[in-house]
Amino acid sequence: MGGVHPEENKISTNAVIEKFPVPAQMTVLMNQHLGAPATPIVAKGDKVKVGQLIGEAQAFMCANVHSPVSGTVKDITAVKDPFGMMKPAIVIDVEGDEWMETIDRTPDIKRECNLDSKEVIAKLKEMGIVGLGGATFPAHIKYAVPEGKKAEYLIINAVECEPYLTSDHRVMLEHAEEICIGIDILRGALNVPHAYIGIENNKPEPIAHMQKVAAQFGGRLIVEPLKVKYPQGAEKQLINAITGRCVPSGKLPIDVGCVVSNVGTTFAVYEAIQKNKPLIENILTVTGKKLPSQHNYQVRIGTTYSDIIKHSIGELPATTGKVISGGPMMGKAMCNLDAPTVKGASSVLVIDEGEAVRAQESNCIRCGKCMMACPMGLEPYLFSALVRNDRFEEAGANNILDCIECGCCFFSCPANKPLLDEIRLGKNKMRAILAAKKK
Repeated sequence: MGGVHPEENKISTNAVIEKFPVPAQMTVLMNQHLGAPATPIVAKGDKVKVGQLIGEAQAFMCANVHSPVSGTVKDITAVKDPFGMMKPAIVIDVEGDEWMETIDRTPDIKRECNLDSKEVIAKLKEMGIVGLGGATFPAHIKYAVPEGKKAEYLIINAVECEPYLTSDHRVMLEHAEEICIGIDILRGALNVPHAYIGIENNKPEPIAHMQKVAAQFGGRLIVEPLKVKYPQGAEKQLINAITGRCVPSGKLPIDVGCVVSNVGTTFAVYEAIQKNKPLIENILTVTGKKLPSQHNYQVRIGTTYSDIIKHSIGELPATTGKVISGGPMMGKAMCNLDAPTVKGASSVLVIDEGEAVRAQESNCIRCGKCMMACPMGLEPYLFSALVRNDRFEEAGANNILDCIECGCCFFSCPANKPLLDEIRLGKNKMRAILAAKKK
């Protein structure tokens, strides 16, 4: 249903993953995940090591936060995130690179895992693992299947359908065996016979490589090449493509027997379970048509975007229109490049003024292209009219909260109406109305 075909622009595909240098100071946000922020458990002046727990998950929907560097805690404060919102953080002055002794830093690949399901889930919580596909949902909650529900499918999202992004592409080529071990561990934790790895057909090299490595796992891991169509990597669309099942409005994947994880998450799971390494690094793409070079970096979480830009390209091109965190379809333009990266960061995308400028808006001509493009079968033109007239509850009755904010409607609109902006506003207003009714 729906979908569009934006220009792929995978111009950083051949950029091998590089280790990004550790900066002199690190700012680590306490809410790098969906839910409540972690609670700092260190004080100003404390010495910390790489991988040490510094923020503890004390709420149900929360995730632990670990130090990505060694040094001295300079401050516990609030800082602006990339979008200008104040967030609690711990600032660390870097001193050397001393790791926790419990972390296995050897290059050896560890294949055997003797942990049972409960032990795996407990380890995911301890290591602060969250989903790296964008939502940053705490993994220990996702894999603790609620009573009365049953997982039948484990689906690994390796689609990477967003234009420009190539971090998943590179991690599959460079760490396929570790990924497959992580997938098999999660498969065992869910007690399902098979795991399905969805990859779009425009990635023949990762498909072939993952199929070769997955074949070593006794048929338990199945690579599924998929049709190229954005947003093929959206959770509900991926479930439908692989299983034929549809997640009903207001329901979760587990309600149709499915659990979905990003391929980058499975690499983090391998490191957490097999190497005792917390989630303190992620793979991040630095790309843009006007940049002098393209990069995929393994970055310590908390490195600032300005440090990444300075190291990789020097200065932003004079014609830069926007710097986006994420892809051009679902990513967000940043207003504060001195902000630190977080667990869910996937890219630094530099967009030229010519690409960034929005075309002049005109009147809706009722062509229905936005409706045909919507992968959720919604009516974006209707939401636009309702939101502009403050009819938020009526928008809610027409399932505005089912919108996955993929941007297909805006991309396909010949009138250049800011449909996604209006829908995001409508969703926020509708959530506030529902929260007020619960009080």
